[in-house]
Amino acid sequence: MCIINKSITRISFIRHGNVDNPDDIFYGRLPGFKLDINGQKEALLVSEVLKGSPIDCVYSSPLLRARQTANEILRLHPGFKLKISSLITEVFSMFQGKPNEMLARYALDVYAGKDQKYEQPEDVIRRVQKFIYRIRKNHFRRHVAAVTHGDVVLFAIFLANNIPVTAENKLNLNKIGVVKNYPATGSITTLTYQTTDMEEIPKVSYAAPPFINSPLW
Repeated sequence: MCIINKSITRISFIRHGNVDNPDDIFYGRLPGFKLDINGQKEALLVSEVLKGSPIDCVYSSPLLRARQTANEILRLHPGFKLKISSLITEVFSMFQGKPNEMLARYALDVYAGKDQKYEQPEDVIRRVQKFIYRIRKNHFRRHVAAVTHGDVVLFAIFLANNIPVTAENKLNLNKIGVVKNYPATGSITTLTYQTTDMEEIPKVSYAAPPFINSPLW
């Protein structure tokens, strides 16, 4: 039976702040890539925006840039312990550690190559779906913040709009028409669910810094 309740469930996917990357490489899951000055400001702004929201829990990708962003949110939501989930980590790509100029030669397709040890879009969306399911089950009628990475956010938007999760669609956002641009660093994308139906299509809202006149949910 489907339960309809005014106390809805929200999942706010937050893309981490901008990263210090002086060598201009695709860092992927490599350790040690921290927020730069702009990224720190973005994380602070996200925390200020979420300050008035009764968040039930804060999750983060295991990677440093995400944890730094999440810890800024926790600073204004004391009493919570950060929860780490590998389900919302960065994509594992053959371009990890390679110069971004090399990636540009592949039309910025991080999923190029068919070596099975690297992820494809269907692998990423599978873990995103698992994360969403767990949040809706364990935090029903609550608001959860999840600091993650661009493709996780984008594919969650695709999923909510019944758009096939493919590398081609990622590279042709203007043709799809649901989102104009790739999720910005420090942006907040919120999925809002009003029932317990796991097949429910959520309402999606997107807001990016500086969050002026941007409805969050």
